Amino acid sequence: MKIAVMGTGGMGGYYGGLLGSVGADVSFIARGEHLKAIKQDGLLLKGDGDEICLKSIMATDQPSEIGVVDVVLFCVKLYDIETAAEFIKPLLGDNTMVISVLNGVDGPQRLERIIGLGRVIGGAAYASAYIEAPGTIKYKSTGGRLKIGELSGEISERINTFRTICEPASFECEVTENIVGALWDKYILLATNAGLSCLCRSPVGKIYNDADLLEVAIALMEEVRALALKQNIGIDPNVIKRSLEWSKGLPSDLFASMYHDMAAGKRMELEGMSGYVKRLGKELGVSTPCHSLLYGGLKFFKDGRL
Repeated sequence: MKIAVMGTGGMGGYYGGLLGSVGADVSFIARGEHLKAIKQDGLLLKGDGDEICLKSIMATDQPSEIGVVDVVLFCVKLYDIETAAEFIKPLLGDNTMVISVLNGVDGPQRLERIIGLGRVIGGAAYASAYIEAPGTIKYKSTGGRLKIGELSGEISERINTFRTICEPASFECEVTENIVGALWDKYILLATNAGLSCLCRSPVGKIYNDADLLEVAIALMEEVRALALKQNIGIDPNVIKRSLEWSKGLPSDLFASMYHDMAAGKRMELEGMSGYVKRLGKELGVSTPCHSLLYGGLKFFKDGRL
């Protein structure tokens, strides 16, 4: 399988880099100083004590230089979905599948509106990684996973083939019949952690071991859970309990990804996190006061440093 990574940031660099390290045919789409560093010195992945450097890899800011591929790992920010979807069209052949490795829950549908039905595979990433410096991806060695599934719920040959390619890499690729539910399970946790981490300027593990903030986190999760149930989405009935247990055990220096953008003065995915919860709550008639408060408290920073 020929693979292209659209967006060589934290997630794209992490999953694409690990696949490339075990011999998969992976090309990377990046830009600016990050692209320049990758072309000059390769892509460096830095874990907790581990380093992987991919030299002489295909990296470009022009998808047409890569040509048609079998798989696109679509790893961009939520606010760039439509622009990036148009940008990847030179990568798309009749049988190309696009794995939506995005935050939020509405990414696959937004992608389909641009590139057509039947191409998009839902993907839920469970890893912590970010661009530490141009050409360098820093990741936490917490057992990264990638859960993928057809939006129709079938277990297709194409996703089983991709899972097989991932087997030698040091992350688990899991295929599910309920990717929509999996995306909401993750979103219940992610929208909460993203907002709280930014509001408190504190790591997730510290937040969940504070009695006052733990109560707030539970309330935030309950609001997102209510949105999923209102739409009859099949989420894990124990999702909040599992999310709390997982978050309490996180490393003391692990922040939600949106915090790294905020700290760097970059544009944030706030509209796809608490902003989306607030808007969907109004549409569905579900009260979301806690996420509305988070959105209000952070919205002045959402387009970058003031």
